[in-house]
Amino acid sequence: MTSRRTIRARWVAAVVGCILLSAPVFGQVSGYAEKQSGENTGDQLPRVLQKVGVSQHLNQLLPMSAAFVDETGKQVVLGDYFGKRPAVISLVYFNCPMLCSEELDGLTSALEMVKLQPGKDFDVIVISIDPSDTPELAAKKKAFYVKRYGRPESAAGWHFLTGQTPSIDAVTDAIGFGYVRVPGPDGKLTQFAHASSIELVTTNGRLAQYYLGVEYSPKDMLLGLIEASGNKIGSPVANILTYCYHYDPETNKHSLIVARVVQLGGMVTVAGLGGFMFLMFRRDMKLGRDHDLTKKENG
Repeated sequence: MTSRRTIRARWVAAVVGCILLSAPVFGQVSGYAEKQSGENTGDQLPRVLQKVGVSQHLNQLLPMSAAFVDETGKQVVLGDYFGKRPAVISLVYFNCPMLCSEELDGLTSALEMVKLQPGKDFDVIVISIDPSDTPELAAKKKAFYVKRYGRPESAAGWHFLTGQTPSIDAVTDAIGFGYVRVPGPDGKLTQFAHASSIELVTTNGRLAQYYLGVEYSPKDMLLGLIEASGNKIGSPVANILTYCYHYDPETNKHSLIVARVVQLGGMVTVAGLGGFMFLMFRRDMKLGRDHDLTKKENG
């Protein structure tokens, strides 16, 4: 019985610890949302994020005539990258100090484990949503991620594009990618609030699949690329979003807004631990009753 009490005490300590650790996170997210909106928003997102999100426009044809500049300074249109193979599209901006890099890191890590190669089996198209980004900055980003990917022969399959607002908006509208401009720490540098997602596009330029967040399953991506190469359209995914940071002038820091993900993850964790404790307590009580019954029978 002593060992069972010890184990039970550890379960209680673990659950209480998780709840205590989760509470500050919930408070920080809630407080940050209230601060940004100027009012007590409760479970609502801060006002700046009301127009930010991803609407899944499966089977939507991308604007093939949208004009961009690639990382070499060459004038291109989006249609230049379709007709032969599918593509992975990522919408970011190259001066983003936090979430955009996480998204590209997650994409690269997933592709490292996919037995297909950019430039041969599919293309990677990274489009900046910031019209002030330059081909020179795009070239640096490409060099960094091709090196990280570890297959220099695939460089021709990575495309980092910059463009002006009309072309950017034509692509973001087609994809359903909502973003808003926000002031930077100096009040002048433009930054962007946006959600994190990547999209798979069929060989003929139609949206085939969305993957949300900053980590992507290599198995799902492989299957998605194979299906997209045959111009097959996938199914919608759960719309749980990770939002890009927004500058907090009161703390002079950048904060990553992950309200929905953190809250949902925390609730699932606590609920799971609670259910586990209930089952273990129930089992413990049954073992105790059986032990007492055995003692009486032997006595």
